[in-house]
Amino acid sequence: MTKPSTNDEVKGTVHQVKGAVKEAAGRVAKNPDLEAEGTAEKTGGKVQKKIGQIERVFEK
Repeated sequence: MTKPSTNDEVKGTVHQVKGAVKEAAGRVAKNPDLEAEGTAEKTGGKVQKKIGQIERVFEK
């Protein structure tokens, strides 16, 4: 069983990667909606990852 902080960090990283892929696909396809969706997901992933890092500090 993993700690919640680790789960948040992993999920955050996954969202960052998915967001980056969507963002790039949106640029290539010239689809501003997909690019914006990717940017938002990537940003959300960064926030979630940072929350996991903060939680880890308080677990100790």
